[in-house]
Amino acid sequence: TDTVAQALLTAPKLTLQRMATLQCVVPYALEGLLRREISAAGAELLGVEHGSLVTLQLRLPQTQADAFTQRINDSGQGRVGWTTPDALV
Repeated sequence: TDTVAQALLTAPKLTLQRMATLQCVVPYALEGLLRREISAAGAELLGVEHGSLVTLQLRLPQTQADAFTQRINDSGQGRVGWTTPDALV
């Protein structure tokens, strides 16, 4: 047990973060903007589906989700729809 305790003392500590999965639907003209915003936020793009509109699914820390959503809504000028994440992944 002493060996395990010593190993735990020197082991790197990881901060656990609650993540939010978001999914939005945008016209093709906004896909580039969304991809840039996702990258700038350090979010993970989980999936993209192209149909009559573009559906993007992403994951980011839950603490950033509200600000990210608001920024996208402002940039999209009412052309961004938020949906319940589905099986895009």
